Amino acid sequence: MSDAGRHFVTFDDSASGERLDRALAAALPSLTRSRVKALIESRRVALADGRTIEEPSRKVKTGERFVVDIPEAEPAEPQPQALDLDILYEDSDLLVVDKPAGMVVHPAPGNPDKTLVNALLAHCGASLSGIGGVRRPGIVHRLDKNTSGVMVVAKNDFAHRALARLFASHDLIRIYQALVWGGPKQKRGTIEAPIGRHPVDRKRMAVRTSSGRPAVTEYWVERHFGPALKPVASLLGAKLGTGRTHQVRVHFAHLGCPVVGDPVYGRKARNAAAPESLKNFGRQALHAQILQFKHPRTRQDMHFASELPEDFRKLVSELNTVKYYL
Repeated sequence: MSDAGRHFVTFDDSASGERLDRALAAALPSLTRSRVKALIESRRVALADGRTIEEPSRKVKTGERFVVDIPEAEPAEPQPQALDLDILYEDSDLLVVDKPAGMVVHPAPGNPDKTLVNALLAHCGASLSGIGGVRRPGIVHRLDKNTSGVMVVAKNDFAHRALARLFASHDLIRIYQALVWGGPKQKRGTIEAPIGRHPVDRKRMAVRTSSGRPAVTEYWVERHFGPALKPVASLLGAKLGTGRTHQVRVHFAHLGCPVVGDPVYGRKARNAAAPESLKNFGRQALHAQILQFKHPRTRQDMHFASELPEDFRKLVSELNTVKYYL
């Protein structure tokens, strides 16, 4: 069933002072907050008197009535392409894949095709959810191009809405493995540091104490490589408490242990004692290892795990055999 059309929302005292995008997303649970934000910015939200609202951060007032025009889902522009997919699970509602490093999730400038979306269009056809908007059919969350691992995709609007709520409320388990330069001082800890756009480079994210959104990452050391007090590199596990853009990469760089091979947040991180394979690893050494959630329809616990890909596994194996002299 499509949610396209005109929707009317009136807010009571409980929503007073709330951001408009957040309040509308709560009132229209079929839409994610990011989708609501896009609708506002595209001038599809107005007050009942006809005044168009363009600021997602506008504060709601008691008694205000808003009109939200939701367009029909546009046909996905990407063309179906029969690409290999490592499918971990599939039913009529969702698809779980093990995304390889190097595959872009959805088309973008510089990556117009051969993306996960192209592959999904070929595999699933027209059944994919359209709530995600143009170019992102079925996509509820994403992994960076050079991050490998487990992803879930919605195959219909019901699953998309339910999964979007899980990700918005962080009511699921997401665990990553990362190979980082150096190593944290503690074997286990929690990073609580707000993340927002970098003040100068808008393509990067950064820890922003005053203006960032809350971000929480629990981490633990799985293996040190090199001297225990001053490791050359470490294999870390990370459990996401939130899901901010580039969260693991930003938080580990903030901790002083940037992800190996990260071209954005770890460019200056090198160690003269490290083997060449570590210095020249061709991508960020980050892997989405575990994804656990309740099935949107059956409510059964779903647990998926992915082994480190071959290049990552080979690097870790080599590090286990190298002696370091500092």
